Amino acid sequence: MPDGHSEVSRSETRIFVQDQETGDPKRSDWGLSTRSGAKKNKGLRGDVLEYVAQARPQVDVEIGQKDHFRMETREVFVDKWVDQFLLYLRIERGLADNTISAYGRDLTVFLDFLENRSLSLEIVQAGDIETYLRSLRNTLSARSTARALSSVRMFFRFLTAEGLREVNPARLIDSPKLDRRLPGVLSAAEVEKLLSSPSGDRPAAMRDRAMLELLYATGLRVSELVGLRIRNINLEAGFVRTMGKGAKERVIPMGQKAIEAVREYLERGRPALVKSGTGSELFLNCRGKAISRQGFWKLIKNHALKAGITKSLSPHSIRHSFASHLLEGGADLRSVQFMLGHADIATTQIYTHVTHSRLKEVHEKFHPRP
Repeated sequence: MPDGHSEVSRSETRIFVQDQETGDPKRSDWGLSTRSGAKKNKGLRGDVLEYVAQARPQVDVEIGQKDHFRMETREVFVDKWVDQFLLYLRIERGLADNTISAYGRDLTVFLDFLENRSLSLEIVQAGDIETYLRSLRNTLSARSTARALSSVRMFFRFLTAEGLREVNPARLIDSPKLDRRLPGVLSAAEVEKLLSSPSGDRPAAMRDRAMLELLYATGLRVSELVGLRIRNINLEAGFVRTMGKGAKERVIPMGQKAIEAVREYLERGRPALVKSGTGSELFLNCRGKAISRQGFWKLIKNHALKAGITKSLSPHSIRHSFASHLLEGGADLRSVQFMLGHADIATTQIYTHVTHSRLKEVHEKFHPRP
């Protein structure tokens, strides 16, 4: 082992951290650590992370005046920072699995771009990121490019906070201008036709009816709907409990129609779908597994076609219809914000689409000179 490094051994672990003033192993300011070092610090990342090395040629990578990490390769060094960032998103930010996966995909594309240009995380500048974004605009929409920038900006914000960078190179880069895009909204009559589409007493029909009624009654995200467990439903009190984005729990009231549809499904439909190994997931497919987001998407498409609804439709369209119909009926924005699980009321304002007939009705009712 070269002079100036001390080994912190734990089974196959090959991360070497040393304080050059004391010579003692310690948790670094940016979170990589051995388990023994992490016990001195209550940070969640340090207590969880332990990387097992493979037998590869080793190189020294200096990332501070006082601390050194001994890594196998530059590729391993980068991958470990990405892993740590994704772990941070899960544990400290509480983001959903799908959101974390999206960050991971975006960073994979960005890191491939850096590798092709022999750029390292320590030396990337704003101009490099702008070049990367220009390369994306040839194939991606403005919205997808904006999301890619958001992922890169968040990653470098993390690296800056952890000490690898002094300044976030993406902090001053402007996001592409986006049009405020409203999802399609169904009329009350179209909703009625859609919810009436699953007919009959087949288990799948009872499941579809329960899912559609519950979705329109609560405005759940599709990931929240398919992720429900039996314990999340309280039919006596008429509430559904869900864990939304940022690991924030909320309790949403259910209407009587939804309560009746879910009760029928639980009593008669779900038992017929249960297979060996089925868990506590509320909504099951024909194999006894939790129905997927893609499966529910197809379900909605099929029932929309059966109901004669020709406009483009998705699970989010029903969520949008839920919010729009509540607001048209006089619900206050704050209540709708809570039921939708929005952290910022500005997001809820996207759902304040109202029909011209409703505007005319309000004008005639409240204006002093109608």
